[in-house]
Formats: sequence, structure tokens, C-alpha cells
Amino acid sequence: MSQVSFFEHSDFLSHLGKHKDPLEKLNKAINWKQFRGIIDKQFRSDRKSNAGRPPFDYVLMLKVIVLQSLYNLSDHQTEFQILDRYTFKRFLEIETDSQVPDEKTIWLFKERLGEEGIRKIFDKFGKELDVAGFTAKSGSMIDATFVDVPRQRNSREENDQIKNDKPPEDWSDSKRHQKDVDARWTKKNDETHFGYKNHVCADAKHKLIRDFSVTPASTHDSKEFTSLLDTCEKNEAKSVYADSAYMSEDHRAELQKRGLRNRIHEKGYKNKPLTEKQKNRNKVLSKTRVRIEHIFGRMSQCGADLIRSIGIRRAQMRIGLINLTYNMNRLAALGGRA
Repeated sequence: MSQVSFFEHSDFLSHLGKHKDPLEKLNKAINWKQFRGIIDKQFRSDRKSNAGRPPFDYVLMLKVIVLQSLYNLSDHQTEFQILDRYTFKRFLEIETDSQVPDEKTIWLFKERLGEEGIRKIFDKFGKELDVAGFTAKSGSMIDATFVDVPRQRNSREENDQIKNDKPPEDWSDSKRHQKDVDARWTKKNDETHFGYKNHVCADAKHKLIRDFSVTPASTHDSKEFTSLLDTCEKNEAKSVYADSAYMSEDHRAELQKRGLRNRIHEKGYKNKPLTEKQKNRNKVLSKTRVRIEHIFGRMSQCGADLIRSIGIRRAQMRIGLINLTYNMNRLAALGGRA
């Protein structure tokens, strides 16, 4: 193969630029270096010797797993796609194949960063959003979405033992490592799910996720409501929007106690259907509350409704990364920089 000249490469970049690469836009929206200190502290005690190959740059590795989350890639596919695609290399600001981390390195980085590291990066980015002018306004929206994991074929007796936090004693060590004993089954609207729930609090104006928590799928949406209200109190509008699953007398009282406006949908009961006034109220509130469905819809387009991991610790890390990636991508769409 003949060598590509400088002018041919320049023409290639010019032609590529006409297609408005979304990764280039994302790269410009984020000050990636701001996360270096957090990751350094998380990894500080890991490297005990200068012998051997030095580790990949931590900021580069963060960009790799954000890229992986954005395109819903396995570790193997992440390595391959970086090697294969120029736009991925340009996003990562690397030029040679020797700078591409292999799949084992990608897996190990996520393991070492963990849920704690992702949470710290998520919170840091949230503060930078405020500094950049994207403070939470127009009220908070609370809701949850399912994040499934691969279904496991256990016997009914085994599932009963798992529910009681007692994994079967006859499982071998290798089998235990392959079984997710933290994920749970649940059913909603004739759909069966096995995995976890991503509970989020987002601001209604910018559709940015301000806080989140991760639970097994069987946890009722309302169980995480109170813990997310701390973030709602920081929203300038002091209004809380949620669907009827969150309506209860306890939640009414909690909102009043915190000085927050109740914008939760009214719920009908047997022999006590909603009045026309309540229906009209719900219809008005839906115009704002529906914006959180836009968030979940965008995540679903990126394959975020299924993760391939085992255990709640890894699920918390993966779902936290999904939320972080969504916020970064959303900021790029809003045309801001943080």
C-alpha cells in the first residue's frame, strides 16, 4: 500500500468533518482533565513498582469506557472498534495501535474504578454543570427504569434460597461466580424483568440527571423517593414531578415538610376513581413529567436497558457510567461545555 500524503489526509479530515461527527462534538464539550485527580486518588495505591509496562493514562481510559457505554460495546468489541475506526481514535486522541488498550485492560480499569469512582466522577461533573450555567431549574422529575441482566435458569428451590439471601450450598465456586444472586425478578404491565432498577432525579429544564440510585428490580419505585429528595431541594423551582406510583400520604407529608411543591400524579382507587379535576391536573403535570421518559428513551437507544454484569456492585458501576455518559452527551447536545 502506498503512503498517504499530508494533503490526502487533510482532504480526508475535511470530508469527514462535513458529516458532523458526534464524538468530536462530545470531546469539545467536556474538560476531561478535570477528572484526573479523582481517578489518581482511586488508583494511587495500586502501582507498587516502576517495573513492566506503565499503565495507560487514566483520563484516556475514562474516555474509553464512556465510548464503550455510548455505543453499548463489550470489552472485546471496544478494543476492536478503536483499532478499526478513525473517529474513535480521534476521540481518544491516539494515533498508533500501540496506544489502544486491550480488552483485559479495559475490564481491569472498570473493576478498579468501581462504583465509588464512577459516583465521584458523576458528582464532580454535576458541579461543573452548575458552574457552566446549567443549574437545576423548572422543577425535579423522579422516576425509575429497568436495567435487565442475562436471565439465569435456576430451579424454583434455588430461587427461593436466593431470595432469602442464602445461595445454594451445593453450588461450586465456579458456579457461584457465574450466578447473579443480587438481581431480582419482577413483572410490570405483562412484561417480566430480571435485573436492577435505575432510580433517577432529573431537572425538568435541561433534562440532566442530578442524582441516582441502583436497586434490585423488585424494589418498588417509591422506596427510593425520599433519598432522592435531597437533590430536589437544590432545584430552584422546588417542584417535584412523578407518576402516580409515588403518590402516598407519607410522601405528601415529606414534601410539605421539606417545603417542596407536590406535583405527583393523583391515583385512582377501587370504588374511588379520579375526578375530572384530578384527571385535568394529571394531564397538565404530564407535559412536564413526560420529559423524564425522553431521558430513558435516549438511554434505551444506546442499549442501556440491558447490561452484561454479575452482582449489584458491578451493576451500580455500569448504571452509574450509563447515567454519566448520558449527561455528557446531553451537555454536548445543549451546546455547552463543562
